Amino acid sequence: MSKRIVVKIGSSSLTSSQGGLNREAVAYFAGELASLYKLGYQPLLVTSGAVAAGFRAIGYSERPKKLYEKQASAAVGQALLMQAYQEALADYGHVAAQILLTRTDFHSRQRIGNAVMTVEELLARGILPIFNENDTVSVDELKFGDNDTLSALVANLVKAERLIILTDMDGLYSADPRNDPNAFKYETIDEISDEIYRMAGGSGSSVGTGGMRSKLDAARIATRGGVPVFIGRASEAGDLTAAASGGGRGTLFTTRVASMPVKKQWLGYLSRPLGALIVDAGAKRALAEEGRSLLPVGITAVEGQFHEGDVVEVRGPEGDIVGRGVVNYDMEDLQRVCGIPGPRVLEVLKDLHRLEAIHRDEWISLG
Repeated sequence: MSKRIVVKIGSSSLTSSQGGLNREAVAYFAGELASLYKLGYQPLLVTSGAVAAGFRAIGYSERPKKLYEKQASAAVGQALLMQAYQEALADYGHVAAQILLTRTDFHSRQRIGNAVMTVEELLARGILPIFNENDTVSVDELKFGDNDTLSALVANLVKAERLIILTDMDGLYSADPRNDPNAFKYETIDEISDEIYRMAGGSGSSVGTGGMRSKLDAARIATRGGVPVFIGRASEAGDLTAAASGGGRGTLFTTRVASMPVKKQWLGYLSRPLGALIVDAGAKRALAEEGRSLLPVGITAVEGQFHEGDVVEVRGPEGDIVGRGVVNYDMEDLQRVCGIPGPRVLEVLKDLHRLEAIHRDEWISLG
């Protein structure tokens, strides 16, 4: 199997500061992606830029702020963006395929499973999948972390060798190097701690929506799924291949875990919890540290509206997120037996299929 590399390119790298596509930038990235093919890599692209590419063409003088204006700009800009990629890649003999996704697509295991099968077929035929959020129908104010989160989800789903998130900074610094001459760059980060998060600032560009913090969120998702992440800059020939092979101008986020099964990825990062279970300290320890199932006796409170087979979030006694799991009870039944030992649960619910509120095989820790 070819080495899969997911590359994410943000709006600021593809458009001018005033908006509109920068054709020279698109041509540069097409050349870099073609170089990855020559070295035996199997690239996948996650691109932003539809709104930024379209708002000038539609007649707006500046990037729009209202949702319907953004969606109209995206409708025009997405076509311009894909046309630019197709023309630039054709110079190297490559063909691109467009895959538009929304958050709700990731809530369904069947829909995301179908998307994965489509991607596998495209890759088998040597086609470059290009992912973007379907901004024209998004109802979440188009804030998918400037596609940073999307790139991490894609990288985990295809079991990529590396995720490369390109930005206008050459990595993560201890402070903003544009303002602090004493700021130093991190070459490698093994754990994304609270201290690392404190160093992340806001959005660095007037045409993009994502800042370094959203990139750290993406890096955390990808590395927990077993995919190392490079965050940095690519502006000269060979920068992208260097980032793919362990070099490059940026920061590498390492991972110690193996690739996460698709079911666990969906459960932890793609599903939509329909309720929450509050557990005591013993149940939290059993789930997070001992790899055990959650029993009703360890549950202190039940929130939300859910049915057997739905995904719920589990929180500790202090309100901290412990993880997610597929619940084996309807909400009303679980409310009747939470805090009750096993034998009494069977007395209260005589037609119970299984005692565990969440089985360990249907659980993922997120704390």
